[in-house]
Amino acid sequence: MSSTWFSAPAPVARRVRAYFAPVNRSAQTPVLFDPSQQGGFSLDAPPAPWIDLGWIQDFVRKPASRSAPLLTGIPAAPLEQVRETLQAQVSLQFLSWTKLTMALATGSQHMNVLAAASGAVPAADGAQAATAVLPQSGSTSTSILLAASDAARFTGGEIIALDVDYTGQTGFVGCPVAGAYVRQPLTDVDYIRRITFNVAPVAQVTAAGLALAEALPGGAPAAGAKLQQVTGFVDREGGSFYQEWSALFVMQGSQGERIFFYYPRLQPAMGAEETVSALNAKNQNGQSRVGLKGQFMALPVTDPLDGERVVCYRSFIPAPDALV
Repeated sequence: MSSTWFSAPAPVARRVRAYFAPVNRSAQTPVLFDPSQQGGFSLDAPPAPWIDLGWIQDFVRKPASRSAPLLTGIPAAPLEQVRETLQAQVSLQFLSWTKLTMALATGSQHMNVLAAASGAVPAADGAQAATAVLPQSGSTSTSILLAASDAARFTGGEIIALDVDYTGQTGFVGCPVAGAYVRQPLTDVDYIRRITFNVAPVAQVTAAGLALAEALPGGAPAAGAKLQQVTGFVDREGGSFYQEWSALFVMQGSQGERIFFYYPRLQPAMGAEETVSALNAKNQNGQSRVGLKGQFMALPVTDPLDGERVVCYRSFIPAPDALV
């Protein structure tokens, strides 16, 4: 055996990286992670459609499945074990506040606060919005072409939401991520733009339109899609809608090995909750960091390999030249 090979001690990892991808709610189809083809991806450039949420802390995964003995004979004695329930939970703390981390850390709809129309009646989740703008033909995911008068309504540094009008449809709505489930027709024409995840910051405004700092998750504007200014984000405690995402957590070992925890389906298991921690041990300046706490329940999928129902896949990629 070559002397370059070495024994494989327990991995030493400093932090955990989190990636999430939207489940197709209508088709109940999660996003697949294949360690054989995707296990070596750059942590800063995950494969589409995975979204990098950066480093997280206080990552804890807790199996909650229960097994029970199958008894037989007189007196009864265990013959084998059977799985009574299949459950798992994940908890963590996000280190940044973004639209997606806020959505993941709450159990219901997460909404964009649209810029209000002049004289609109106040509302807790945003007043009636200013009139939406229709992009011109030729717009892309990073360049929104507008008439000069429409472009003048926007400024660099703003956030825009781009999606279609709400026209009374029910069921899951929002593209490319289902942001809500509508049980009965509503009257707000801007509702889909309130709940859409198809948002991006504006880098520059020109007479021809908007240059975006990030690509819109939904790609080029769909037919009939319109855009509005977003001034912030809001979510609510309560409601009947649950976010659902595929999740991938990565631990990078010091020798180059990797541990992957792939959850095909995660739903929030608690309402919005924050954590507050002092910036220094004595907290002499009184400043504290406000983090977002997430707790999730893993939902099962059926593995096409053998028909087994599972909630999580744990994969290990050994370090180069490590013994197995």
